[in-house]
Amino acid sequence: MGRIAFIGAGPGAADLITLRGARLLAQADVVLYDALTDPALRELAPRARWIHVGKRGFCDSTAQAMINALLVRHAREADLVVRLKGGDPSVFGRLEEELEAAAAAGLATEVVPGVTAALAAAAGTQRPLTRRGAGRSVSLTTAMTRAGDLHASRCADTEVFYMAGRQLGALSRRLRQAGWPDDTPASVVSRAGWPDELHSDHTVATLAQASVLHAGRPAVVIVGCGARPLTAVTRRLCAVHGTDPADKVVAPGQDTSPGPRP
Repeated sequence: MGRIAFIGAGPGAADLITLRGARLLAQADVVLYDALTDPALRELAPRARWIHVGKRGFCDSTAQAMINALLVRHAREADLVVRLKGGDPSVFGRLEEELEAAAAAGLATEVVPGVTAALAAAAGTQRPLTRRGAGRSVSLTTAMTRAGDLHASRCADTEVFYMAGRQLGALSRRLRQAGWPDDTPASVVSRAGWPDELHSDHTVATLAQASVLHAGRPAVVIVGCGARPLTAVTRRLCAVHGTDPADKVVAPGQDTSPGPRP
């Protein structure tokens, strides 16, 4: 009987995987991988059998019960099965259900952390999620519940919403209902960690304007302190890239002008 390693592949490009994750992936006999993992990761385990078990919102997805069954079946036949998850396995990755299925089958498990999309978005835009003296708390939230309801809150200095890209207008209304002022900075980053990452600046009141730009792209929405640009960084990056500080849409490595403070 084999074992299962749950590995966070990071949110985008293959080189965001950790060294430990890459080492274990290279030893895998079978890899069950998510939809948003970089195909280049196959080069690390060319002899493994790769099985797609991805989930995407509003799209055809592999049922969780099927994923659990595949994990158990292959772990009983192979020495090492890797469950390769986008981002970090412990952040909105349904890790608990798969760990419970493995435990019920008596299988050994290991979890290797990865870079979650919120951290990649903060790195790509050079906007720290926490700020000394101003941003002391961060909340990671899925905007959509299992029942399909859209929820928003105001329980941290910086709120990061996952899986909200198709509901930006509704999220704007929910945020205002939760007590966020209209002029609170809001940043939308799609395909964080990928070469074609896009970032746009808004306020809570104008968040719906990002819908067209980020359509069809996995996105995170950052609201509050962590969405506020850093003035010095903005000026330096605009000078390097020859962009207008008034630009509101940027590619990786660029930034935008300071927005209003919450």
